[in-house]
Amino acid sequence: MTTTLITGGTVVSATGRGQADVLVDGETIFAVLSPGSTLLGHDLSGSVDTVIDATGKYVIPGGIDAHTHMELPFGGTAAIDTFETGTRAAAWGGTTSIIDFAVQTAGQKVFDGLAAWHEKAAGNCAIDYGFHQIVGGVDADALDALPKLIDEGITSYKMFMAYPGVFYADDAQILRAMQVAADTGLMTMMHAENGPAIDVLVEQLLAQGKTDPYFHGVARAWQMEEEATHRAIMLANLTGAPLYVVHVSAKQAVEQLAAARDHGQNVFGETCPQYLYLSLEEQLGAVSEKYGAFEGAKWVCSTPLRSKAEGHQDHMWQSLRTNDIQMVSTDHCPFCMKDQKELGLGNFSKIPNGIGSVEHRMDLMYQGVVTGQITLERWVEITSTTPARMFGLYGKKGVIAPGADADIVVYDPNGHTSIGMDVDDDGNPTGKKHHMNMDHAAWEGFEIDGKVDTVISRGSVVIQDDAYHGRAGHGQYLRRGLSQYLV
Repeated sequence: MTTTLITGGTVVSATGRGQADVLVDGETIFAVLSPGSTLLGHDLSGSVDTVIDATGKYVIPGGIDAHTHMELPFGGTAAIDTFETGTRAAAWGGTTSIIDFAVQTAGQKVFDGLAAWHEKAAGNCAIDYGFHQIVGGVDADALDALPKLIDEGITSYKMFMAYPGVFYADDAQILRAMQVAADTGLMTMMHAENGPAIDVLVEQLLAQGKTDPYFHGVARAWQMEEEATHRAIMLANLTGAPLYVVHVSAKQAVEQLAAARDHGQNVFGETCPQYLYLSLEEQLGAVSEKYGAFEGAKWVCSTPLRSKAEGHQDHMWQSLRTNDIQMVSTDHCPFCMKDQKELGLGNFSKIPNGIGSVEHRMDLMYQGVVTGQITLERWVEITSTTPARMFGLYGKKGVIAPGADADIVVYDPNGHTSIGMDVDDDGNPTGKKHHMNMDHAAWEGFEIDGKVDTVISRGSVVIQDDAYHGRAGHGQYLRRGLSQYLV
């Protein structure tokens, strides 16, 4: 096995930072040593296979994006990133593990859906990957299958209060699934929006000729998110099931989560970079020469981008500081404009929902450190350590400590990253960063005062010197334990 010494850097954890050298033996971290330590010999640098100089840089545990959708069928098409392209892009951005979603639809057996996702991912991933299970049809077979998922290393499942006729579950179905979760320790993940009411608003807006992407955000009003969040919390309270609300975007929904947590309930929430930086007015309402008012389709996702005038973005940053929201994922579900988003020309409800962000999460959240929104330690906590604890990976992932997987990112605070398409319309290099499969960049024009320098996945360098050194098939399936974050 090869040995690597990362020397001279500042090791940052969720609880502090300090100068330390990190010794990697094969796929795991062997030791974290004080600078100049002779505990393992007087010439450690000379006795290892590789030395990485991290002087002036941060050494952090690899990022964990706990909410991605590679190759997800949606709205008559499918997410454009495969497990190969999506995990490669993730590696470029300092993410060394993803948790994607296997899908069961109504009438399908849960384990058939899971098998299909194993087939999509196996042998194709550049970094390690796990699965949550989407339960799109709650029947006797699904309820019987839920406890058996634990033996497969899947300890969380997702339900939808939105999308009637597709993934929607009513309160009775949610109650039954949560009763199973309470008995087994499974984490219930919830897409909390009042889908039937939203469908009424969509129908009314379209009838009024309001068809542009902007009205996607109007139809999915914050009241629809707050109401569903409260209802999910009450069902979880009744059953005793732990609850994790995905892609929280409305400040009122955060208030519901905070109130439940103040009463000691095992309720958690994630937000995404788009709800911290982007808005209804600036993105969904965007107009361009090429697309006109349809430009906003690039940022159609659900839950939707919220109004900046209403202060949702500022409240999301605050909720990260106060731990009312525990972590940041991407909900990476990328679609091209051509032939995909364009399915919704003249009808915003037909636009495939999703934004591509898996490559940029670590950078975008680091910019929050630069601007004083969060601390350096909180950056590591919300992007790596808490995801590991929340979803049963901590100790193996999410920490730089002896025995942990050698998933390590060297991050240069003196570097710079320009986000955007890497070539222009004429095919000329732009010097910007974009390795996802989309034909546009949702984060075009964003500038980051920092840079991913080196990315190591289980001891293997996958990104270094602005080059990709990884390979499809390096990533292994992660069998997860039960949540390590419960109160």
